[in-house]
Amino acid sequence: MNRHNFFLILIGSLFFFSSCVSKKELLYLQDIQNYNNSQVISSQNILQENDILKIDVTSLEMNASIPFNRSSISNGFGNNLQLLQISGYLVSPKKTINFPILGEISVEGKTIIDLEKYLKEILKSEGHLINPNVTVRLLNSKVTILGEVNRPGTYTFTEKNISLLQAIGLAGDLTIDGNRIDVVLIRESDGQRTTTKLDLTSSSFLISSYQYIQPNDVIIVNPNLKKVTSAGLIGNISTFLSIASILLSTIILIK
Repeated sequence: MNRHNFFLILIGSLFFFSSCVSKKELLYLQDIQNYNNSQVISSQNILQENDILKIDVTSLEMNASIPFNRSSISNGFGNNLQLLQISGYLVSPKKTINFPILGEISVEGKTIIDLEKYLKEILKSEGHLINPNVTVRLLNSKVTILGEVNRPGTYTFTEKNISLLQAIGLAGDLTIDGNRIDVVLIRESDGQRTTTKLDLTSSSFLISSYQYIQPNDVIIVNPNLKKVTSAGLIGNISTFLSIASILLSTIILIK
């Protein structure tokens, strides 16, 4: 094999291997069959400072429950999140809310379900309402998704729970350059920050506490080796091929 053919084969090989990403690096949940019928771990988020809560109270006597409800801003704007937040209950730095008639209520250490049960019990035991029903909803849940996703940014959701995969879906999925085995999740709770690395090609996170997103979670998708290499000293594969082509042409001219 002469030197000219050797260089052509070398350049072609470099282009092929540098532009390929293996199937094992791209596919999610590759061992999902091992987790069929596995138990779903529910997410119980502790209420935090600056949470905004929507609390609805009903009872057998509807007129009697009116004083325990803040008037909602409607007139066609009921779906506007900012307007809903204005009529919500802000959790203070002391982990309390100021509830009508009942006054200051502590939410420290409570989940949404805990607060629903607590308010229902107070309204019933203190004789305020007959068979009261309390519904609590968090209005300002946010998740921030950065890195190798199609639409990085901060997303607000009003569901009680969304999964990690649903959150990634909000950002338009990972790009082809996203490292699916190196996804970082940053979580803050009660003043403590934890960081965890997740492997989306494995289904193991589906049975962990990271299956569901908690408010204010941050997800960072790191780039894969191909993207890191292309951003290095040479720059990218097209630049490398240009340099190699010039070198090859120079060698041919010299010979």
